[in-house]
Amino acid sequence: MPLSSYHPAPAPGPGGPASAPGQGPGGVPSHPRQGAARRRAALGLLAAASLLAAGLPEAAPLGVGDRLYPHLGNPGYDVRAYDIALTYPGRNDRPLDAVTKITARATARLERVNLDFAHGTVRSVEVNGRRAAHVTRGEDLIITPRQAVRRGTPLRIVVRHTSDPRPREGGKGGREDGWLRTKDGLVMANQVDAAHRIFPSNDHPSDKALYTFRVTAPKGLTVVAGGLPVGRYPATVRTVPDAGGKRAGHGVRQARAVPATTWVYRSAHPVATEVAQVSIGRSAVVRRTGPHGLPLRDVVPAADRARLEPWLAKTPGQLSWMEKKVGRYPFEAYGVLLAQAETGFELETQTLSLFEERLFTGGRYPRWYIEAIMVHELAHQWFGDSVSPRTWSDAWLNESHATWYEELYAHEHAKRSMDERTRRAYSVSDRLRREGGPPGAPKPPAPGNKTGIFRPVMYDGSALVLYALRAKIGHAAFDRLERAWVTRHRDGVAGTADFVALASRTSGQDLTGFFHSWLYDTKTPPMPGHPDWKSTYQTPHPPAQQPAAKPGGTQAAKPAKTRPAAAHGKPA
Repeated sequence: MPLSSYHPAPAPGPGGPASAPGQGPGGVPSHPRQGAARRRAALGLLAAASLLAAGLPEAAPLGVGDRLYPHLGNPGYDVRAYDIALTYPGRNDRPLDAVTKITARATARLERVNLDFAHGTVRSVEVNGRRAAHVTRGEDLIITPRQAVRRGTPLRIVVRHTSDPRPREGGKGGREDGWLRTKDGLVMANQVDAAHRIFPSNDHPSDKALYTFRVTAPKGLTVVAGGLPVGRYPATVRTVPDAGGKRAGHGVRQARAVPATTWVYRSAHPVATEVAQVSIGRSAVVRRTGPHGLPLRDVVPAADRARLEPWLAKTPGQLSWMEKKVGRYPFEAYGVLLAQAETGFELETQTLSLFEERLFTGGRYPRWYIEAIMVHELAHQWFGDSVSPRTWSDAWLNESHATWYEELYAHEHAKRSMDERTRRAYSVSDRLRREGGPPGAPKPPAPGNKTGIFRPVMYDGSALVLYALRAKIGHAAFDRLERAWVTRHRDGVAGTADFVALASRTSGQDLTGFFHSWLYDTKTPPMPGHPDWKSTYQTPHPPAQQPAAKPGGTQAAKPAKTRPAAAHGKPA
């Protein structure tokens, strides 16, 4: 069990001092309350053992039946709200102390409650105000309440735990999941299934909830989270110095209390776990006003604020452009978060889209391309965040639309022909389907690469579906469909069947067969209006090259969401 940065203590080695009764590690006297807590935990474990003896099935990981991620999410309850307190010790190589409070409603009788949680230490669990026994199995935290929770009744869970930003031992390429460590702090990147490596949750987009984040960090650091700020007040944080710091008895580095600030943010709309966001760092928050008085706040490295301003100033115009296409922006605020981290991807975290700073400062990409990528993540606020996928097989609905509006923006603002770029994507679409599966039924991710569903077919192949749809039903019906989709399902979840039904009603055509071919066939159907377009894929594509090595000789982790493929004539 890893030790908290708040209560450091040496683990007894072989032959080291054992704990006598009433004493902690190394013979340090235990506090009476700590002893009582241990006794309560022991009683909880005995209660769990009694339930097992009474016939309760053995604790095991569960899932909501997602085809691509079978153990993701949990049945039997609906989360209404998360209240998550995080205490950052001033260094991003130390665990954060955390308390996650979950307000839910049971949708079935529950003798056990499963939460998704991994890569942290659980100190205690309460269910409806009473201590509960808990065990971990796989990436599930399995809780046994003292009394079964009846269907339809409130469910209040409090988990006291740590949240570890360090890469998991044995993780592929030392990859960071959930927390991304930046040069000056941390940001979240939870897609697909990494939120539960930060906090206990029902980590599936089908169960959205409201969020409150209460983040305490040393003075000099700025905390920003999704939603809007609702409070800020002074606090203290106990920090542990590095190896050169003073040492107390037993070789423990002495912790000290430093002034801190607690920042509180709250969402006004439901959020899927995969697009929650918290940023901690030496950041500047740049504020301005968007369409209809919308609050805009961008979070950038403080030292780079001036040179990034020309990019930040693009957002109000991009918002106005998107609103003309699909209707009013669906949330309470927006902004971009530019992180000093090498990720290889950008991410549509709700109300605060995550980008690598080097995308804007590295000089590798042309201006039109960067602006189009900004619109890609902005479009996700409607498609993927406000309307979230019912299952991960429905993720084509997110990426097809984000890619569509990215390309349309480049077409209208940079004269990058959308027809030509779509033709190029069509020419390799059979190959993309062979490699990644058809858009509506992507191949499962490879072991150890759970975000591997984000292959080129998810972007280019899915955008082809929308291009074909607009050609079949006409531009006017397509535009009505887009607006109706984000209006009807705002703040909710929806799947492929919902989109097919709405498209059929909006166009007055039965589109069932059309969508089946475009979403599930192994070969790309003929493109309406373009009989001359061909997919030239003939032979198996050579294996993909290994990722380039990072400085220092480590392999670069495969990005969770790669930038759109060069098949569209974009820089690779």
